[in-house]
Amino acid sequence: MGEKDVLSPSAYDACSLCPRRCGARRAAGRPGRCGMTAELRVARSALHFWEEPPISGETGSGAIFFSGCPLRCVFCQNHEISSGGFGLSVTTARLAEMMLELEAAGALNINLVTALHFAPQVREAVLLAREAGLAVPVVCNTSGYELAEVVRSLGDVVDVWLTDFKYADPALAGELSGAPDYPDVAAAALEEMAASVRRAGGRAVDDGGAMRRGVIVRHLVLPGHVDDSCGVLDRVWELVGNDADLSLMNQYTPNEACRRTGGDLARGVTEEEYELALCHADDLGFERIWWQEGGTVSESFVPAFDATGVEGPELGASGRP
Repeated sequence: MGEKDVLSPSAYDACSLCPRRCGARRAAGRPGRCGMTAELRVARSALHFWEEPPISGETGSGAIFFSGCPLRCVFCQNHEISSGGFGLSVTTARLAEMMLELEAAGALNINLVTALHFAPQVREAVLLAREAGLAVPVVCNTSGYELAEVVRSLGDVVDVWLTDFKYADPALAGELSGAPDYPDVAAAALEEMAASVRRAGGRAVDDGGAMRRGVIVRHLVLPGHVDDSCGVLDRVWELVGNDADLSLMNQYTPNEACRRTGGDLARGVTEEEYELALCHADDLGFERIWWQEGGTVSESFVPAFDATGVEGPELGASGRP
């Protein structure tokens, strides 16, 4: 499949929208490795206040959480929607309307969370919303496990890339997310994200500090794996340097499966582990680092997945409710 048609409706005939390239006939109702068919499914659409300050600000980010995920992280906190399948079926027009509703509610941006296994409808919905007057930036909030060609095809509709970079070690990526190719895939995707922002004019924030265009790389420090965290920071620095903001998180919280399995992933990150990662980022030369203070727990950042904001009337002829 060439870049020109990577986001065409036929992408679902034998799916290769994500690095799994599973070939699932999603258009025929057969789920791919992401767990989803071609039916667009959304679990929540609401203001979200727990992203980085340039994303959430004071008024909140307009977060739309999509069902399904190509990764299978053993420590996932969003398993209800990532692998559990929770969500409601929506049309592309309804997705566009959700964006407009969030903007009307005061959202600083539209925050598309784990969306790119639905990339064709997502792009169409953003274009519909913009035709109807959407003026706030669009954020793509991703695991980082994305194909560079899909990232490139979305460059005209995504303003801010809020991307994870989870692992430097392929073996660890295979063990914890079932994706030993994660480091190289995420690296290629990140390079394309940075290139997309440069083509659009580079990083931009408004007078209040809200990001209008740019890249934020997130890394969750995992207990017992601070060496890999330092490896991630080395690679991100080599790839994009200060073309990206860096968000280092200490909010790892063991889920039930990790507590049951035991080992390092059954506990939280120690202050020493987190400090080692922060110091390494500082030594490398990152100029814009977001960090978390105190004993954060990720459960406090996970919203209720209850279909809030998903149901509603379709877009009218005017493009507004």
